[in-house]
Amino acid sequence: MRPAISTLVLVLLGGVLAISFGSILVRLATEAAGTQSPGFSLVMSALRLSLAGLLLLPAWRGLRDARPQPGAWGYALLAGGFLALHFATWITSISLTSIAASVTLVNTNPVWVALISWVWLGQAPKPLTLGGIALAVLGGAVIALGDSSNPGTNPALGNLLAVLGGVAASFYFLLGREAQHRGLGIGLYIAAAYSTAALVLLPVPLLFHTPYTGYPPQTYLWIALMALVPQLLGHSSFNWAVRWVAPVLVTLVILLEPLGASLWAYWLFKELPGPQVLLGAGVLLTGVGLAVLGTRA
Repeated sequence: MRPAISTLVLVLLGGVLAISFGSILVRLATEAAGTQSPGFSLVMSALRLSLAGLLLLPAWRGLRDARPQPGAWGYALLAGGFLALHFATWITSISLTSIAASVTLVNTNPVWVALISWVWLGQAPKPLTLGGIALAVLGGAVIALGDSSNPGTNPALGNLLAVLGGVAASFYFLLGREAQHRGLGIGLYIAAAYSTAALVLLPVPLLFHTPYTGYPPQTYLWIALMALVPQLLGHSSFNWAVRWVAPVLVTLVILLEPLGASLWAYWLFKELPGPQVLLGAGVLLTGVGLAVLGTRA
């Protein structure tokens, strides 16, 4: 039975509130560890997803009663692979660019969902959607050229990684929706997707010669909170909602994350993006909004 609109709205807003803490917790864990290396970003990603997967172990009890359609497990596992790519790129970007730029660029999901649906499902975007996509790309370019709020880092690379994280997240949501439409319940789906992402990422930090141990206890506290709040509460809320409403509308709600994350970043870190970044973010979000309106026209 389809849930009430009020329930969907409350779940989505709760999910936005939860994921708004994601980039803040990444920054806190990075500062506690005293390193901004790509290897440590992968450590955070792998541990976040591993803890979430462990906490979801009880969900596997539903396996004996599950009767999914053919292909459902394949979509769930593939979604987990894209989730791993999303976190590997996006969490790394936070150490290289500003929080405002990172969360704005990673939340270009509606644009990529529209383009992927065009290629995958043959749903050609309307002119308004194409115009919105072009405007969003322009806004992204303005951010990339104007983000100098983190001296000594690499904003250009960070911005690119954030965009790649947004593309990966779009595949993750679309594949997850398909897995649930083929009969996987939300519990089994997120258990499979999160665990798959964790298994993909766990060996990767070792390629960078980055250990999982030896960091201050506070580092592990922030990572545990990543697993509990933005992952289990935030991502799971969106994964549940995407079963009932169009993915592009779910990703539109997620656009509220940059506002929340930027406010937290200013309050905690006194991180105020430059005027060109703010201008680019406004142009980008306007473009995304037009793209979404085009899909509803």
